[in-house]
Amino acid sequence: MAIELVTTVTGLQAASARLLAARSGASQALVPTMGALHEGHAALARAAVENNDVVVASIFVNPLQFGDATDLDRYPRTLEADLALLEAEGVDLVFAPSVDEVYPGGEPLVRLTSGRLGDKWEGASRPGHFDGALTVVAKLLHYGTPAAGLAAGALTPSAGAALPAYRAYFGQKDAQQLALVRRMVADLNFPVEIVGVPTVRSAEGLALSSRNRFLSPAERDAALVLSRALRLLQERANAREPLDLGSAQALVASQPLVELDYFDVVDPRTLEPLAENCRETPFSGEALALIAAKVGPVRLIDNLPLSS
Repeated sequence: MAIELVTTVTGLQAASARLLAARSGASQALVPTMGALHEGHAALARAAVENNDVVVASIFVNPLQFGDATDLDRYPRTLEADLALLEAEGVDLVFAPSVDEVYPGGEPLVRLTSGRLGDKWEGASRPGHFDGALTVVAKLLHYGTPAAGLAAGALTPSAGAALPAYRAYFGQKDAQQLALVRRMVADLNFPVEIVGVPTVRSAEGLALSSRNRFLSPAERDAALVLSRALRLLQERANAREPLDLGSAQALVASQPLVELDYFDVVDPRTLEPLAENCRETPFSGEALALIAAKVGPVRLIDNLPLSS
């Protein structure tokens, strides 16, 4: 069946309810994106299709996440190519609303705050970014819930039948965003399961990102030092050796085209830096290595889980 494109909230809710009813669906998934899709997004769609009866992907470039209007304007819009990628993965429905549809009264006067968890790392470098991200994710999760069709009378389960399961899929490359979304869902009792999908990388190890298209060939080669430094920590953790973060930071600093923003080892749930002694004594437990840097004009982020 050909993929279906809708641009309004009412259209999304009616179409998803119709698909669920037609398939006697027991589960529905949402894959939120900002478009400019690549194989990393395809992996999200693939995971959703494998485990759900109806899959909705959203494509919306959220202005609340951009502190710089120029950065917002240059963000690539590739709707036709995005639709082709999602259709090839078996996605049923694409929700691609306008800014006015999502924010009909202009920028919201009331929005979610990411709190202390969103003030550090990416939040420190991009003030307000996560407040904007959580605000739109909350709206998208509401729009995509299977129960929304019930409110519109578009889906009527049989007596005693449970509502379809509801899952949303996010990439682990955006580790801080994933942690924040999980915390928001838990703290505010959203009826949705958040599923993290592993980072997809190029053959050389570069984490796939919509921003990679702005790298020159020399900058792309230079950017590989980010994943090399992360893998160095992962290898030490696997061997239960001291992480020696300083030497990994020095590896990044040795690449002249790369300007390091942050590189640290944190608790995967709270994103708080781990005790200093984990860097000089044999590593044990679980952690997350986070890195962000500018490579030429392009800001890139990456991370790897550490365990022993």
